Amino acid sequence: MSKYVKFSKKLFEQPKISGNVDHRSGSEQIEHWSQFGKMVQENPDLSFSLICEILIADQEPVIGQYVLS
Repeated sequence: MSKYVKFSKKLFEQPKISGNVDHRSGSEQIEHWSQFGKMVQENPDLSFSLICEILIADQEPVIGQYVLS
């Protein structure tokens, strides 16, 4: 379910720029940062690189499942 949130243009510029690196929209980048921040808060002992690996693995399809487009 999508919800609309208003941001100032100035605040929304950084996620648009950062999102371009990983081919994400500004909204997708904000969602990515939100997931990352939540994981950091819940697991303060995990390293940055380990959290990145977990988030990447979480997006990969499970072996034996097909992704339909």
